[in-house]
Amino acid sequence: MRFSVSEYVRWEDIDAAGIINYQAYLRFFGLAEVELFRSCGLSYRTLFDDLGLWLPRVHVECDFFHPVTLDELLIVDAYFGKIGASSIHLNFEVRRTDAPDIVVATGKYILVAVKRGEFKPTAVPDLVREKLAPYVES
Repeated sequence: MRFSVSEYVRWEDIDAAGIINYQAYLRFFGLAEVELFRSCGLSYRTLFDDLGLWLPRVHVECDFFHPVTLDELLIVDAYFGKIGASSIHLNFEVRRTDAPDIVVATGKYILVAVKRGEFKPTAVPDLVREKLAPYVES
């Protein structure tokens, strides 16, 4: 299953050519990420404060297929590709709301589970695995 958010391309998202700046996709991905975790009952406050778990990104990628312009409403789908021993692979697909069959960009984060305050990998807790499971696609 996929989780989706909608967001407009804003003034600060475009470059001098009038199209979305590549860095803006990270804002879109971040919005989808936090809302996906929240929908699983794992707000970042819960992860950080209750579980003592941080999820730093160790890999970020984005591929662009079609230009996007100011004020277009985009749909960002987020889903987990893999939950490893200590890593979580989070995938994104971006489409226009007026042309939902056309993917304009894709992205991927690899997050690594670490205990709060430490930067050594730790196992992804079983509770986290269970809550994320509905959004895992192979």
